[in-house]
Amino acid sequence: MQIQVNSNDSLSTTEGLAAKVEAHIEHVLGRFEGRVTRIEVHLNDVNAGKGGEGDKRCMMEARPAGLAPLAVTHQAGTLPEAWQGAANKLRSLLETTFGKLDARS
Repeated sequence: MQIQVNSNDSLSTTEGLAAKVEAHIEHVLGRFEGRVTRIEVHLNDVNAGKGGEGDKRCMMEARPAGLAPLAVTHQAGTLPEAWQGAANKLRSLLETTFGKLDARS
């Protein structure tokens, strides 16, 4: 499973930040390794450094093999809360999606 981390101009995606995001995603979504080919992570500072509650956003898009992409968004006060919340939402969405597919077969 390939993981790609991107950010907008107001955030700098350092190797350390990307490594933390990737490690968390592998921990939360690793069991979908054979069923998801790629996960794209988009980190944004919604109001470009002005501060405020809930101004960090993470959008994650999963590319399940043979299916349309699935995306979730989570907004929080810090980047770690944003990517952790998005990873949890994506795990739930993937569990539901694959559960329905498995029930049909």
